[in-house]
Amino acid sequence: MRALVVGTGAIGREIARLLRAVGMEVCGAGRNARSGDADFGDVVASADLVDHVGDVDHLVVAAPLTDQTRGLVDTEVFEAMKPTAHLVNIGRGPVVDEQALVKALEAGEIAAASLDVFETEPLPPGNPLWVTRGVIISAHMSGDVVGWRDALARQFVDNAERWLADQPLSNVVDKRLGFAAPVEPSRREENA
Repeated sequence: MRALVVGTGAIGREIARLLRAVGMEVCGAGRNARSGDADFGDVVASADLVDHVGDVDHLVVAAPLTDQTRGLVDTEVFEAMKPTAHLVNIGRGPVVDEQALVKALEAGEIAAASLDVFETEPLPPGNPLWVTRGVIISAHMSGDVVGWRDALARQFVDNAERWLADQPLSNVVDKRLGFAAPVEPSRREENA
């Protein structure tokens, strides 16, 4: 089995590690193409996704929502996938074009979709995804684990202490990218 994980941040990396652990061949799709990545091996450019989905059994979307990722998984991507392929979206709903997804499932362009996020949340009662064959819908509760409140409180206190000590904050969202960049800024002004 082959999986392509769209989104090479912390969540995408953990998904890649877990899929490799169960014997899957895994590659990634990110902002920039590169080779030799420790978790993905090869990473293709997300902008070229349509060129890399033809042999994928599982397309796992764990990307943040940015101008570049909005509608990334669209009609062209579904048409390029094999008819036995499975889409998983645990990233952000608008990364996947839902109308194109419904059409792809109904036309047999892909076999299944497991969705934890949607363009509109909660998913409206009349949305065709509720009744489309091959769709599994989860409650967007994957982050609701035992101890999350304590972990969040520790993170807040840690950042407050860093702020008071004039040290770089952790988990800072890069406003240009639209998500927490992997490199911490060195100055507090960059967090403003």
